[in-house]
Amino acid sequence: MYFEPHFPFYAAYSNPFMYEGERMQEEEFKLMKSYYPQTVQRIQERVEEECDLLDYEGSRLYDEYPDKYMLYHLSSRIKESIQPELSSEAVRESFLDELIQVMLYQEISRRRCRRHRCRRYF
Repeated sequence: MYFEPHFPFYAAYSNPFMYEGERMQEEEFKLMKSYYPQTVQRIQERVEEECDLLDYEGSRLYDEYPDKYMLYHLSSRIKESIQPELSSEAVRESFLDELIQVMLYQEISRRRCRRHRCRRYF
């Protein structure tokens, strides 16, 4: 164990590899998104746009327990905006609702994890 009263000189310098893991995760996420079908890619883009609008300091997305009504309203708004594009494709209504909710919750979770990591280091 280290009990010397002085702080070691090397601990004050920034770690150049601190964000390497996050960069690799983002690359893997982009690769996985490239495997999505076209329909799911359009839904994912719309989900990211909606989450970008709600990504600010003190946002309800980052609450410990997000409001169920807000998440339901957000998913229904995404569904309404994507519905005209999907009218030609045969997608069951219940499947589309669940797909949008899963993608929305996954995006919120990814953003919360990224924000939590940034707070830990700064």
